[in-house]
Amino acid sequence: MIPSRVRPRARARAGARAVAVACVLLCLGQATGGLAAASPAGPPPAPAPARPVVTRAGLDPALVAGRGADVAFDEQEAENARTTGTVIGPDRTPHTLPSEASGRKAVRLVPGQYVEFTLPRAANALTVRYSIPDAAGGGGITAPLDVSVDGRHRKTMTLTSQYSWLYNQYPFTNDPGADLLHPDWWLAECACVPASTTPTPTFAKPFRPTHFYDEQRLRLDKTFRAGGKIRLAVPAGSRAAWTVIDLLDTELVAPPHVERGGIDVRLLGADPIGRRDAAPAIERAIALAHHLDRPVYLPPGTFRVDRHIVVDDVTIVGAGNWHTVLKGRRVTLAEPAPDGSRHTGVGLYGKSAAEGGSRNVHLRGFAVEGDVRERIDTDQVNAIGGAMSDSTVDGLYLHHTKVGLWFDGPMRNVRVTNNIITDQIADALNFHTGVTDSLVHNNFVRNTGDDGIALWSEKTADARNTVARNTVQSPTLANGIAVYGGEDTTVRGNLVADPVREGSGLHAGSRFGAEPFTGSLRFTDNTTVRAGTLDLNWRIGLGALWFYALDGSIDADVRVTGDHYLDSTHNAIMLVSEYGVKDRYDIPSVHFKDVRVDGTGNSVLSARTKGSATFENVDARNVGAVGVNNCGSFNFPATGSEFALIDRGGNDGGWLAPRLLPNTITCDDRPPVVAPPAPAPWS
Repeated sequence: MIPSRVRPRARARAGARAVAVACVLLCLGQATGGLAAASPAGPPPAPAPARPVVTRAGLDPALVAGRGADVAFDEQEAENARTTGTVIGPDRTPHTLPSEASGRKAVRLVPGQYVEFTLPRAANALTVRYSIPDAAGGGGITAPLDVSVDGRHRKTMTLTSQYSWLYNQYPFTNDPGADLLHPDWWLAECACVPASTTPTPTFAKPFRPTHFYDEQRLRLDKTFRAGGKIRLAVPAGSRAAWTVIDLLDTELVAPPHVERGGIDVRLLGADPIGRRDAAPAIERAIALAHHLDRPVYLPPGTFRVDRHIVVDDVTIVGAGNWHTVLKGRRVTLAEPAPDGSRHTGVGLYGKSAAEGGSRNVHLRGFAVEGDVRERIDTDQVNAIGGAMSDSTVDGLYLHHTKVGLWFDGPMRNVRVTNNIITDQIADALNFHTGVTDSLVHNNFVRNTGDDGIALWSEKTADARNTVARNTVQSPTLANGIAVYGGEDTTVRGNLVADPVREGSGLHAGSRFGAEPFTGSLRFTDNTTVRAGTLDLNWRIGLGALWFYALDGSIDADVRVTGDHYLDSTHNAIMLVSEYGVKDRYDIPSVHFKDVRVDGTGNSVLSARTKGSATFENVDARNVGAVGVNNCGSFNFPATGSEFALIDRGGNDGGWLAPRLLPNTITCDDRPPVVAPPAPAPWS
C-alpha cells in the first residue's frame, strides 16, 4: 500500500511538507561507499585499456545511438582508466558516493594517487567531475588536483566542496550537525513522526548527506593530439583526505567568436577581468543595441554581475561559453523582494508575465556562473528567468545557480537548445505555468538537485511543447524528465541516466496542483539506463517510466513508442495511483508499442492503479521477477485486478504470458531484486 505524500517543488508554498526519504546514515569520513582508506603508495596501477573507453552516460555509445544530446566532448569514466586509486561501487543506495556517480562507479584517490586517461581525440580543454569532503562544520573546503599531460604541461586545479554536500530534510541545510529540520514530518527511518513519538527517536549525524559531486572546467595551454595521457593526481599534503574522480570530459574548444556589428560591452565600460561590477555597462549596451537594432557582444573575459539584468527585444552574443563568463556573487537583499526573494545573484531575466513578459530575446554563446550554495525556494537566483516569448537560448553553460532556466508563463515560442546545465541546487529547466508551443532540444544536463527537465502546468496548462534529444544524468532528487499535466506534450529521443531517489527516468504525474493532462502525451524513442529507483518513502520500486495519478486521473491519449529501458533497478514501467485516492483516480489507457526492456531488477510492468494498457512488439529480456506485477487498486476482487492488459501481438521474451491476461492478480508488494546483467546490443 502507498502512503500519501507530496514533495514540495521549487517556489513551493509555505507549509508544504517534504517527502520523507530514507538513507544509509553516514559520517562525513565514511561517505565513500564504506571503503577503507588506501595507503598513499596504493596498489600498482590498473592496466591501461587497449584504447580509450569513451562512453555516453556510462554506456557503450552504440547502445544509445541517435538518442540524447550531440555534444562536443568525449566522456570517459574514471573506473575504466588507469589508476593507483580504488574503484568504488557499483552501488545504487542513496546517500552514498557511488549512487550519485555516473554509471554508479567512481575512483577514490588519497594523496599520492592518480587516475590517468588517454585522449581519444585532439583536445585543448577538459572537465573533471569530482567530490571532496565537506568541512567538519559544513561550508566546504578547497583542495588541489594536479593535471598533467604526458608527464609535462602541469596545471593545478583548485577543487571545492562549497557547492556540494547538503543534509537533512527538504529544503536541506549545509550544516552536517543540524537537528531535524521538520521533526513534525513523518520519517521513513523510524516509520514515525519524531515529535509525536515517545521516546523521541534519535538519528545519527550528519542526517541524509546528499549532492556530493561538483565539476570544474580547465583550458589547457595548447592542443594535444589523440593518444595523449591526461593524469589527475592528488598531491601529497592535500587538505582533502580523499578525492573521488567520477569522469573526465575532453574537447577541442574553437577560437572565440566575434560578433561583427555587435555593441561590445567593453566600449560601455564593462570590465573583462571581473574587478568591477559590469551590470551597468551591460545594461547601457543593451539600451544602445536596442536603439540601433544591433546585437550586444560579450567578448572573451569574466564579467562580474551580482544581480538580474532584465532583457527584452535584444540579442546578446558571447564569444563562446568557454570564453565569455558572467560570474556573480550571491547578494543578500536589505529586505525581501515582492516575490519573496531574500537574495539575488547573476541572471538574465525577461519581464514578468504580469508585466506583459519579454519578447524577441536571443541569448547565445556564453557561460553563467552563480554562487548558490543552499536551496531557498522563494529566491529568484536562477541563471535565466522570467517570461520570454518568441525567444531563443542557445549554447550557454549554466553552473552553480538554483535553476538553470526557470520560466514563469504564460509565454510562448521559446527554443532552448544546445546548452550545458550542471550542478544546480534544484531543476535544470522548468516550463512553469502556461508555457506553450516551445522546444527543449539537444541540451546536456548533469547533477541537478531536483528534476532535470520539468514541464509544470500549475494554474495554467503548458501546451504543445516538445522535449527532444536531451541528455539528463544523475539527478540527485526527483526525475530526469517530468511532465506535470498539460496539453499535447511530446518527449522524444532523450537519454536519461542514474536518477538517485524519489523519482525516475521519465515521469508523468498528476500532482503538485497541475492542470489535467489533455490531448496527447507522447513518450517516443527515449532511452533510460539505471533508472527505476527504490522509492525510500513508499519502500517500493518505481519504474524507469513512471505514471502517477495523485491529484487526478491521467486520461489523455497516452502513447509510448520506441522507448528503451536498460538496466532498471526495479521496474521498467510503473503506473500507480495514490492509495488514498485509488478508487477515485485511474490511468484508463496507455498504449505501448515497439518498446525494448533490457534488464529489470523486478518486473517489466508494475500496475498499482485501475485502468488498462495495450502492448504491441514490446520485447523484454533479463527480467528479475514476474513480467507483470499487477496489484490493480488493491481491492483484490474475485473478478481479477482492476488493471487490464491487452496483448496486441509481437511481445517477445515471455514476459506477457497468457496466464497474466487479461487481469490476473500477481501482486507482490516488495519483490526481491535480481540484479540484471549489463545492457548489450539487441540482436
